[in-house]
Amino acid sequence: MPKIGVIGGSGLYDMKGFVLNKKKAVKTPFGKPSDQYLLGKIGNVDVVFLPRHGKHHDIPPHSINYRANIWGFKKLGVDRILSISAVGGIKKGLTPGDIVILDQVLDMTQSRISTFYDGKDGVVHIDFTEPYCPELRKVLMKAGKGAKVSVKNGGTYVAVEGPRLETASEIKSFKILGGDVVGMTGMPEASLSRELEICYSGLSVVANYAAGISRKKLTVAEVMEAMQSSTGSIKRLLKETIRLIPKNRKCRCGEALKEAKI
Repeated sequence: MPKIGVIGGSGLYDMKGFVLNKKKAVKTPFGKPSDQYLLGKIGNVDVVFLPRHGKHHDIPPHSINYRANIWGFKKLGVDRILSISAVGGIKKGLTPGDIVILDQVLDMTQSRISTFYDGKDGVVHIDFTEPYCPELRKVLMKAGKGAKVSVKNGGTYVAVEGPRLETASEIKSFKILGGDVVGMTGMPEASLSRELEICYSGLSVVANYAAGISRKKLTVAEVMEAMQSSTGSIKRLLKETIRLIPKNRKCRCGEALKEAKI
C-alpha cells in the first residue's frame, strides 16, 4: 500500500479520520524537521503528517528547515506528499475560501537552500516543467467531486521569501508574470520532493486578497479566520484523496533523477 505524507500549513493541524499510531522524531543530515512526524492511518492507508510551522506554529516561513522536512518523509518511506498552504489571491475571480489545485510555480525566494545536491554527490538538474505531480492533481480533482468540495483546476503559485507580506507593486508584477496566488512556503518544498523522487501536490486555500487588490488592511487574523472556515472542506477533500490514490505510481516523479545527473 502507498504511504502518503501530508504537510499541514496555517490552520491545519489534524485530519478527518486520521488514527494516530505513534509520533516519531527523525534525524536527518540537514538538521531537525519542523516537528515530530505523526504516523497513523486513514482507512487502510498509512499516512504521515507533519505540521510545517511546528505544532505551536512558532517557525516562520523563512526559517523552516525544508530539506530536513522532505528528507524525513523519504526516510519514513513516503512516496507521495499532499501539501496544504494558505495563500493570497491575485487572479481576478479568486475569493477567500477558494481551494486551488496548483499546477505551476514562480519562485521568488532568495535565501533558501533549494537542493540536496551541492556538488559533493554530483551535479543534478531535475526536470521541473511540471512542478506538481500530474497524477496527484487528477486524483485531487476527482476527490473534489466525490467529497462535494469545490476546487479550482490549476493555478500558478508565486513563492515569496516572507515573513513580511507583499507590496501592492509586487502583486501587480506577479499578476503580469502570470501569478494566480502568492504564498511563502511552496518552494523549495516542491523541488526538493522532486529531487527525492517523491510525488508532490500543492493544495492552496485563498485566505485573503493579495496586497492592493482589496482596500482592506491585510491581517493575520483574516488569514486564520479564512483557514478555519475552510478546514472542514480541506479535511473531507484530503480523506477522499487519500482513499483514491492508486497503489502504484504511473507518473514520472519516481524516476526524476534518471538522466538528471552529470
